[in-house]
Amino acid sequence: MSKLSKEEKFLDFSDYGRPLAKVFANQLKNTSITPVQVTFLFGISGLLAIYCILNGFFIVAGFFLLLKSVIDAADGELSRIKNTPSYTGRYLDSIFDNILNLLFLLSICSVSDSSIWTTMVAFLCLQFQGTLYNYYYVILRHNSDGGDVTSSIFENEIPIAFPGENQKTVNLLFRIFNVLYLPFDKAIHELDKEAVEIITYPKWFMSMVSLYGLGFQLLVMAMMLSIGLVNYIVPFFIAYSLLIFVFIAIRRTFLTEKISNQSC
Repeated sequence: MSKLSKEEKFLDFSDYGRPLAKVFANQLKNTSITPVQVTFLFGISGLLAIYCILNGFFIVAGFFLLLKSVIDAADGELSRIKNTPSYTGRYLDSIFDNILNLLFLLSICSVSDSSIWTTMVAFLCLQFQGTLYNYYYVILRHNSDGGDVTSSIFENEIPIAFPGENQKTVNLLFRIFNVLYLPFDKAIHELDKEAVEIITYPKWFMSMVSLYGLGFQLLVMAMMLSIGLVNYIVPFFIAYSLLIFVFIAIRRTFLTEKISNQSC
């Protein structure tokens, strides 16, 4: 299932790894490799990036950050190809992303002039940025004809495990997922509550907001590492968060047609 209808697909700057991810997933479709195993593989790629950062191999670190983005998309592609949906994979993917984001910034902190405090602020900023993108994206998917509605703005109830996965594992991962993401979800919702009532978002708006997607964040990180700007990565992501208020202001000013008015 596509996440969006064909008419509402937009240029997603954070999803540049998708074409390679599809090729990779298709190579695995007739093997015994599972999407969850691919999720662990992107975790390994992230750890290799951290090792390279800590040892000063910044260009190679950038490569592994981009490879992580490709593999990150491949687990979902493989799940769709094999028709093996999994809450275990879905939650594990997000948990790995959260932990790796923190470790990426901490490793950058250790080889740069940034303090641990500014690094932690940058991590919070990174999470808020990604949450804003996901917030609008999930709303768009729910309002899209034929779009994917498996994700929710807030995960309120533990889902029933799909066949082949363990309910206790799903329960545990659900709780960890909510601890890591729910505070950010609620904070962004408070900043723009009316967004959930909007009929749809135009492609130009979603393309702009995709600059906050995790893939684009890692692209920026990889580029800055590769050209010797390691000392500027932490302050950049703090300053980059100012766009949160710009995007919300654009939404409130120009995108105000509510679902209740659709029949008028």
